[in-house]
Amino acid sequence: MVEFDPGKDRFLRLNLNSSNKKLRAEIFSDIDAFSQFVNDEIEQSSCRYAIGGYNEYRDIYSRSAVFDGNNVDAEPRRRHLGLDIWGKAGTIVYCPVDAVVHSTGTNMAIGDYGATVILQHQLDDIIFHTLYGHVSLDDLNLKPGTKINGGQMFAHFGEPFENGHWPPHLHFQIIIDMEDKTGDYPGVCRESEKTYYLENCPDPDLIADMNRYGIESIMKD
Repeated sequence: MVEFDPGKDRFLRLNLNSSNKKLRAEIFSDIDAFSQFVNDEIEQSSCRYAIGGYNEYRDIYSRSAVFDGNNVDAEPRRRHLGLDIWGKAGTIVYCPVDAVVHSTGTNMAIGDYGATVILQHQLDDIIFHTLYGHVSLDDLNLKPGTKINGGQMFAHFGEPFENGHWPPHLHFQIIIDMEDKTGDYPGVCRESEKTYYLENCPDPDLIADMNRYGIESIMKD
């Protein structure tokens, strides 16, 4: 899905839950500081990318009202349903499996996906979807129904101004039932809903096959 040499490259396993004491609120609430934090973690670990996040509970979503709803008493969304690949803006994204374009979207609220591409795949009689969040606005010229071959370049990591104000990365998510949604699908759910969403959005590493190349963070304050 990204350029990677398994003979020498590794992914840093980046933990974004509350157990990571280095990721303080003053860092993740400021896009420049957050981006610098991610870059420093990758460079200090001598990795090309960072990876992680599936089924991770993340307090960092408190930075955006997108995940709290309109009712102050509502249960917030904090459980992450995708796999994040952190790297440089402009990083090329390759299609992992033959597909057709399902839909695209511009989910531009702070903390949301920003530019989004959703593909549809069919393996034998099984239909499923993959979502690519935080990509470049220039990638949204893809038309529904367009065929994309496995291994074909089709997107790029977006800049913060176009990716929902996040450090550059790709949110990759498998979705079985799109529930008639187009250009968008929840990438974070409430704890009370996690059983349903984790079943409908299985571990993306089943396709990405990246975690086996992961290394742990160098824990420095």
